Amino acid sequence: MNYTFQFGVVWRDLGALMDGALVTFQLGLLAFWGGALIGLAGAALKTFGPRPVRALVDTYVVFLTNTPALIQIYFLYFGLAEFRIRWSGEFCLLLGLTLNAGAYLTMIMRAGFLSVRRAEMEAGEVLGMTRLQQISYIIAPHIARTIYPALANFFIVILVMGTSIGAVIGVDELTGTAITLATVNYRWLEYFTVVAGLYIVLTLIASVGLALFGRWAFRVKARVF
Repeated sequence: MNYTFQFGVVWRDLGALMDGALVTFQLGLLAFWGGALIGLAGAALKTFGPRPVRALVDTYVVFLTNTPALIQIYFLYFGLAEFRIRWSGEFCLLLGLTLNAGAYLTMIMRAGFLSVRRAEMEAGEVLGMTRLQQISYIIAPHIARTIYPALANFFIVILVMGTSIGAVIGVDELTGTAITLATVNYRWLEYFTVVAGLYIVLTLIASVGLALFGRWAFRVKARVF
């Protein structure tokens, strides 16, 4: 193999790659928390809603979890444009990842809903709590403690795997930025070697941050990796 690595080219563009990494982190964070809100609402409707509403939630979950996120984002970016609905690549990526995360988190949080002991719900009813109050003060804290590790791991998946899809629709997140820069000087191996390292750093930061937050907020001993 006669290939000679020239990482000096990449170091000159490290600032741009760091900007892309920041966009990746921001998109992952927004998509996760947006998906968490959708998941909480979906799990509540699936547990306590009337049958037509439960069927609607099931349809949403089945469709979003059985089609690739890439296709969903392609439809938002290219498909809706055929109907003169044009959104930016960043918004389509964020919306697509949020809806996709919401479907998966609906199933995860549904398990949390089912794990709440009936006695706790009955105690809330005796105290005169409404269904919304029961979800807010009994179910949500229980979910946070019992399935927090699963939620933390899911955030890592969104951050590392999900946001890189944006590269195919021109979003300048970390992978997209690397592709743009590599097309100028064709040092693909160097750029993507550095990008792989940056993804590992992002994952480590997110994992440590989530573990510390879980221990502080919910007293959950979440593992790092």
